Amino acid sequence: MVCKVHELKCTRKDPVNIPHEWYEPGDLLIGGMVSLIHYISHPVLFKQHPSQFLTEIPFVITKFYQHILALVFAVDKINDNPKILPNVTLGFHIYDSYTNSRMTYRTTLDLLFKSHQFLPNYKCGINQNIIGIVGGLASVTSSHMADILGLFKIPQFSYGSFPPPMNDPINGPSFYHMVPNEGLQYQGIVQLLLHFNWKWVGLIAKNDEGGEQFLHMMDPILSRNGICSAFTKILPEHMHIWNADEIIKITKEVLPIISAGNINAVVIYGETSSIITLANIIGITKVMKGLFLQNKKVFSATKVWITTAQIDFTLHNFQKLIEIDIQIFEGSISFSIHSRELQAFQEFVRNIYPSWSEDDGFMNNFWTQAFGCSLSNSASISNTCSGDEKLESLPTPLFEMSMTGHSYNVHNAVYAVAHAFHILMSVRSKNRTVEGMGTWSPLNVEPWQLHSVLQRISFNNSAGDEITFNEHGELVGGFDITNLVTFPNNSYVRINVGRLEPQDSPNKKFTFNEERIKWHRGLTQSNIARVSLGWPLLSVPPKQQQQQNQHKTHTPVGEETCVSCQEDRYPNRGQNQCIPKIPNFLAFDETLAIISTISALLLSLVTVLVLVIFIKHQDTAIVKANNRSLTYILLTSLLLCFLCSLLFLGKPTEATCLLRQTAFGIIFSVSLSSILAKTISVVLAFMATKPGSRMRNWVSKRLAYSTVLSCSVVQVAICALWLSTSPPFPDLDMHSSAEEIILLCNEGSVPMFYCVLGYMGFLAIVSFIVAFLARKLPDTFNEAKFITFSMLVFCSVWLSFVPTYLSTRGKYMVAVEIFSILASSAGLLGCIFPPKCYIILVRPELNNREQLIKRRL
Repeated sequence: MVCKVHELKCTRKDPVNIPHEWYEPGDLLIGGMVSLIHYISHPVLFKQHPSQFLTEIPFVITKFYQHILALVFAVDKINDNPKILPNVTLGFHIYDSYTNSRMTYRTTLDLLFKSHQFLPNYKCGINQNIIGIVGGLASVTSSHMADILGLFKIPQFSYGSFPPPMNDPINGPSFYHMVPNEGLQYQGIVQLLLHFNWKWVGLIAKNDEGGEQFLHMMDPILSRNGICSAFTKILPEHMHIWNADEIIKITKEVLPIISAGNINAVVIYGETSSIITLANIIGITKVMKGLFLQNKKVFSATKVWITTAQIDFTLHNFQKLIEIDIQIFEGSISFSIHSRELQAFQEFVRNIYPSWSEDDGFMNNFWTQAFGCSLSNSASISNTCSGDEKLESLPTPLFEMSMTGHSYNVHNAVYAVAHAFHILMSVRSKNRTVEGMGTWSPLNVEPWQLHSVLQRISFNNSAGDEITFNEHGELVGGFDITNLVTFPNNSYVRINVGRLEPQDSPNKKFTFNEERIKWHRGLTQSNIARVSLGWPLLSVPPKQQQQQNQHKTHTPVGEETCVSCQEDRYPNRGQNQCIPKIPNFLAFDETLAIISTISALLLSLVTVLVLVIFIKHQDTAIVKANNRSLTYILLTSLLLCFLCSLLFLGKPTEATCLLRQTAFGIIFSVSLSSILAKTISVVLAFMATKPGSRMRNWVSKRLAYSTVLSCSVVQVAICALWLSTSPPFPDLDMHSSAEEIILLCNEGSVPMFYCVLGYMGFLAIVSFIVAFLARKLPDTFNEAKFITFSMLVFCSVWLSFVPTYLSTRGKYMVAVEIFSILASSAGLLGCIFPPKCYIILVRPELNNREQLIKRRL
């Protein structure tokens, strides 16, 4: 049997048996599977004869027609570009899945083996050179397509769904997701909730495998971050709008939960059908005026809706019957698939009119339902289309002129196939030319041969975005965060208010501009902040409420239910209200902080005065006799020790937490190293004075500097290891105090913190031992007695510091460490330098070489 090309055009009198399609011939074909048209079937209730309900009513989600136009636009642009696939014409063949498993399998087979008669695995007449297929939109559609396409290793590009669990065949090597990893979206939802301190939220998911996975993954993530799920609700996949019993049943289950006055933030996970179902519930409720609701209350849409990237805000013609208004979703915050504006695409869309393509099998249904008119004389629709209607006149829920995220993915998928084929064609042509084998035909390429290129492909599309896939076949990229701003004419715009990027550093992964958000007009700032309050008395805690929803039981009115306050709150004395905890840190205006600051500045001033005295009298005997270079190093390090105590004051920040312990540890180690070098110099100087001693060669400034440098470098290495492995960071202690939140610097690695303290203790002990052994040497050149006493003071301070530090909390713990730093540094300054300053300033007659020699003799 031989079929002609023109025989592929379908009459479409029976859309179930012969699907809608759009075929454009070419040397190579891109397949497309969209979800534009749906058929509403009456449920079989076994009450009346089924023959009375065999009519299937088609309706079009008109906004999804843009997905088709995006594929056609991309193919046209590639054919017009001589740099991509030169001398090769790209065509396309687009079908509809009808969001139906049977029809998805049927149309997928049609893409591969088109014939008037259904002959699986046979090609009839037309050589369908399919090199890749874009589709589908929903995860279940993509999965059904993968069942067939995976057998033939044909590259498949899902443009709207995330990967299901890893045991699903959709994750085969032939499958590519034009969306990033879904785990990044989970992190973004938590970051958004934490940004607004929303700890009391509701979760709505679609009744499918993806919805179950979302609830399974999100519940522990929310718990780890101190966020409570007020309720979880599963939405049905479809609502039969003429079945009053079903409508009342579903609305009774869903509406009271999402209408709860104490819940202002609701996360919706699913696909566009989830929004359609939710809009139906809310719209039908307004029509019914609460007749079937127990509390007789009509829904108040003052919610912060948080939607996931698969969801697009759209309405269809049937929703006009119940006067559904897109403004119920005003102020929604959405994680959106990243897209860029393509001006050429808008110009392309503006030129769309009913007769622009004879082969567009979707146009008739789309135009009829978008504009509410008929392109032909139809008895069911009295209004006839003029053909001059403009797509730009349609409200946004029906059609968007700017390219949506899903359409952007379709566009990028087509370019990914074209670039991969172009690379493969270039390599093979080059190899055959080198081998002298003549020309090579691109028609000999099999689709499975593109995978080796696609798995490593990286290119920039016309908007400048880089397109590449990871090892799991997922698009490498992030998500846009958008805010929905609605208008009275039932249209809307999406404003970009943030970005979620996986490649950036952790502190830049989530960026958000709260000032650009326009909230729902019925939602005040107090409403927005209310979701962060503790669980109120007389309300049901999340787990109990979830169980009640499942078992259809309710708490009797007036019955008290005791619940726990959140971590950042505590109950009042009457235990009927949760009060915010007070932040606890050593603020600059507190008495302890003022005393510490004054003490640190006074001691710093004294240190500077001593340093000035020694520099001014640097040529005198007593300054020279005690190694003035080491003296300058010691005084400078003590000055910095006094000043670094100021880092412990104020609210902990990332910078101060990193510098507090490390700066003090390194600076104090330099001080102790200088004292150790002084002590060793005294001992060596005395031993060098003995006749015939070889120690004379060791007495030099080089030895002193080497001692300071080597001992200090060890502490620097410890601190560097600390910062590179587990650095300190700002943290909150919710549990140590019942009424306070302690703001502190978490040391990151406690062992490293004690290593820093331990090394300073080691230097102090070594200095003490050497100074103690040298204390009886002649007084002329001997500082050992003063150093010994200073080390006793130092060790006493820090030995008492450890138990005191561990037994205190909050700002008092910080005050203990500041006191220890100031006391130990002042001990070194006060024990070593006052005797020298006394001789320099009060007894200058003793500050000469003759007096020193005389005292020594």
